[in-house]
Amino acid sequence: MKREALIRELRKVARESGIEFQVFENNGKGSHYRVRFGTKTTTLKSGDLTPTYVKLVKRQLGVD
Repeated sequence: MKREALIRELRKVARESGIEFQVFENNGKGSHYRVRFGTKTTTLKSGDLTPTYVKLVKRQLGVD
């Protein structure tokens, strides 16, 4: 899964749940993005994301 696909999925879940969702492209180091889902924040790396990494990010944001 690409990073943009995960962002689209998280944005859809946030919209359906009425939760604030933001992507900060300039706040991460290098090509990393910072993502805020409600009150929780995490960092997304660029490129292809492994299923394990996607699961980790979703758990960190409380989506899972």
